Amino acid sequence: MSTHNDVNDYMSNVQGMMNQGGGGGMGPTILDKESMHHIYQLVKDLTIPEKRENALVDLSKKRESVPDLAPILLNSFGTIAALLQEIVSIYPLLSPPKLKALPSNRVCNALALLQCVASHPDTRTFFLHSHIPLFLYPFLNTSSKNRPFEYLRLTSLGVIGALVKIDDSTVIDFLLSTEIMTLCVRIMETGSELSKTVATVIVQKILLDDMGLSYICAKNERILAFLLVLSNMLASLIEQPSPRLLKHVIRCYLRLCDNPKSREFLRQNLPIALQDEHPNGLITAGTYNTASPTIVINHPTSINSPALTGGLVNNIHQSLSRGAHGNIH
Repeated sequence: MSTHNDVNDYMSNVQGMMNQGGGGGMGPTILDKESMHHIYQLVKDLTIPEKRENALVDLSKKRESVPDLAPILLNSFGTIAALLQEIVSIYPLLSPPKLKALPSNRVCNALALLQCVASHPDTRTFFLHSHIPLFLYPFLNTSSKNRPFEYLRLTSLGVIGALVKIDDSTVIDFLLSTEIMTLCVRIMETGSELSKTVATVIVQKILLDDMGLSYICAKNERILAFLLVLSNMLASLIEQPSPRLLKHVIRCYLRLCDNPKSREFLRQNLPIALQDEHPNGLITAGTYNTASPTIVINHPTSINSPALTGGLVNNIHQSLSRGAHGNIH
């Protein structure tokens, strides 16, 4: 399987992660008896080391078209263990960074199958209770910019994205009890544009849950650290514009306006790029297309160019202007 194509397929559906039922791909189809027999044989081959690589490739290609692949994977003896074995087998290649394309592609295929288990309603609970996302820590914690590492990070983020795709406080509670949100916030600041975008979508989904917002706003230091990351991202977006990423960064700011403590911090320290009276600001009103999720940057190569999304930014200004200022405790 071409991991690069899989990455592009996933990124084309990032916006779908923001919707209750959003998804992507061609969707499941009804398979005949012979086709299902082939699927079962491929799943069985996952437990046979000599046949595993080809089975990973074939099943990854078919995962969107087999409606019950996740329960089949989960209930087949030794299959989940085989996928986890693939994951841990490359840990020694992460530090110092020695990972090459072939083993990275192979593990990305295993992660794609785990993403099926994470997203299916009948297997998501098992996925969480088994703490399988913890196996992704080492991948999310890498910093190498080489493609094998980038694809590995991005596919790992796809697994987490599959968990937060459906609004479920149980998922949010689990993620907040781990280091996954911290790792995602770090990727927001240091990753490639693709990784930053997916990580920001995940963090935004966590923030949309009251539990996630309360977590960020529980401590002043935590609010300030998160605001610093967002501010650094805005500064980077002035130099290297990305409409898709910018939209989700602004939505994180907008969600922070819903908490009195973080709203007060924003009143006092609103980034210059979000102040529409600033001549070099990143944002100006009037170019956000409310009929679609698209944000348009008119002249992305110029720092002084008028740019996007008045609707979202105006909402931030309105949120900051409402209510009493109060004190930060």
